[in-house]
Parts: sequence; C-alpha cells; structure tokens
Amino acid sequence: MRRAWRDGVGVTLATSAYGVSFGALSVASGLDVWQTCVLSLLMFTGGSQFAFVGVIGAGGIAAAPAAIASAGLLGARNVAYGLRVSPMIGAGGWRRAAAAHFTIDESTAVGLAQATPRARRVGFWVTGVGIWIGWNITTLAGALLGDVLGDPRAYGLDAAAAAAFLALLWPRLRRRQAIAVGAGAAVVATVLTPTLMPGIPVLVAALVAVVVGWTNWFGARTLEEAS
Repeated sequence: MRRAWRDGVGVTLATSAYGVSFGALSVASGLDVWQTCVLSLLMFTGGSQFAFVGVIGAGGIAAAPAAIASAGLLGARNVAYGLRVSPMIGAGGWRRAAAAHFTIDESTAVGLAQATPRARRVGFWVTGVGIWIGWNITTLAGALLGDVLGDPRAYGLDAAAAAAFLALLWPRLRRRQAIAVGAGAAVVATVLTPTLMPGIPVLVAALVAVVVGWTNWFGARTLEEAS
C-alpha cells in the first residue's frame, strides 16, 4: 500500500508539471484560456490534447475535423487500457463510470505495477485522480503565464513525464518476452511516427504486444508445447 501511494504521488507530480506546457501551447495555437481548461477537464488525455491543439495551431479552425480525428486515434488506446483496468476497479456502475475518465497511461501503469489487488486499486485511483487535479491546475497556470514562461519545452517537463513512466516500466523488463515487446513497439512507433498521422503509430505499436502475446513468442513454453 505504501508503495502504491508513493508511485502514484511521484508520477502525479512528474506528469502534472507537463500540464504547464500544454496550457501555454494551447493558447499559442489560438485557443483561449477557457477553451484550454475545458480540454483538460473533459478530454483529459495528454497525447490527444497535444495532438488536437497541434493540428489546430497548424491549420486553424478549418483543421478541426483533422484535429478531432488525430485526438480520437490517440485516445483509442485507452480502450485497451480499460480491459486491463476493469479487474482492478471491481463491480459497481458508478465506480466504473468514474474510472473511465481516469483511465490513462499513468494510472494504468501504476496500477499494474503493484503486487496485490488492493494496492493496484489504490495505485490506479491515486494516480488518476491526482493527475487530473494537478494537470488542470498546471494547465490553467500555463495558459495564463505562457508569455512569461517562454517555451515550456526548454524546462524539460516533457522528459520528466516520460522518465516517470519509464521508471514504472523498467522493473517489468525482466523476461525475454517483455523486453521483446518493449523494443519492438518502440522501433515500430519510431519508424512510423514521421510518416503517419498522430495516433496510428501508437495503435500499430500496440499490435506488437498483441501478436507476441497471442503467439507467445520469446515466452516460456511448457514441455507439451515444446514437443
């Protein structure tokens, strides 16, 4: 339980800080402060939010359909997360409805990294709710202070969020199959990102895990399977 709280709070602090960058970038792309804050309140998935404002910034309001498509494709990965998160949440319609909004990369990763069912549930909720609160606060700060802060990327906030996620992933890379999935997905995403619209490389990379898991490539095999 202590580890679940520690992981959840640590990831919350690292990820929430990156909300400053989104707030500043959103306003610079042409959205006002309130529109920026509504995106964080209701959309609440960082990759989709950055994709949306990035397309709007490049093409203006005329690019809204493309922005929505890009954000939707990136958000589609949360459907797969929901399959893994569902056992952590337990029964109860209201609980599942609330969990849907907090099912993001970080809350899923922290929950799955815990050793017991109760710790997984605590890790999920602490991370999901904590980031939602922190992300919205820093989004507002970035939207209001964007001109004063300058380019938020200069502070390395994007690297902080990625580093926190990698810290959760690293202990799971102990077996050959997990390493193969991670390396394969990273290569696929890196190769496809420059050529495909946002969201598609992530979904294609996810197929690496599906294929490797389904066929049990690189995994331990029983004597019957080996024969």
